[in-house]
Amino acid sequence: MNRYIAELVGTFVLVFASCGSAVLAGDKIGFLGVSLAFGLSLLAMVYAIGPISGCHINPAVTVGMVISKKMDAKYAAGYIVAQIFGAILASALLLLIVKGAPGSYDPSVAGFAANGYGEHSPGHYNLLSAFLVEIVLTSFLVFTVLGATDIKAPVGFAGIAIGLVLTLIHLVGIPVTNTSVNPARSIGPAIFVRGWALSQLWLFIVAPLIGSAVAAGVYMVTDKPADVISVKEAEQALGSEQAERRS
Repeated sequence: MNRYIAELVGTFVLVFASCGSAVLAGDKIGFLGVSLAFGLSLLAMVYAIGPISGCHINPAVTVGMVISKKMDAKYAAGYIVAQIFGAILASALLLLIVKGAPGSYDPSVAGFAANGYGEHSPGHYNLLSAFLVEIVLTSFLVFTVLGATDIKAPVGFAGIAIGLVLTLIHLVGIPVTNTSVNPARSIGPAIFVRGWALSQLWLFIVAPLIGSAVAAGVYMVTDKPADVISVKEAEQALGSEQAERRS
């Protein structure tokens, strides 16, 4: 149960802090500031809940972990439910806060950091552009997660790599779709925006999952298991190294 609670909390933090930066301060910090909010919140959660759940906080990452056999499939459904619930709770709290400002706030008009394409894309990019960018950028994220958490990767640095790649992804994707690469992050705001956001939500579920599968496939093809040597071979290697140093 602890792992599911951790995923809920981690996704809550990601959505509240990141979408909150866009909704509450987007006009002041711009695309760069919002991108950093996403990257920094994910980086923080990697170290905060990573030891408990692995810090997926994204159904696409969970699916990638299952496909690449780095996670037992029996936990996947619980992870995804917890992630979606965390995103919805964060969006509900964020909406309650933003409605406390002077004047009326209509999420369907203001956008509420929801993802969209066509007239609801920040740059008015069409469906195809949105679909492609979500596949490609999600594959970047999932491939980085799989590689940075590999047993051969430098210990303790995964959070930095993952946080930085999420920042990069948002710098590229915000003008196109507001950047999803995370179905839970898209579901949370869309529920409160309703209307157009719900009708376009399918893309921000399907495309990230395709991107996740692509990344997992590439990772499994490129990743090679570390060579296992015998104790005798290790002792021989050590002896030759010592002799080399003496000479």
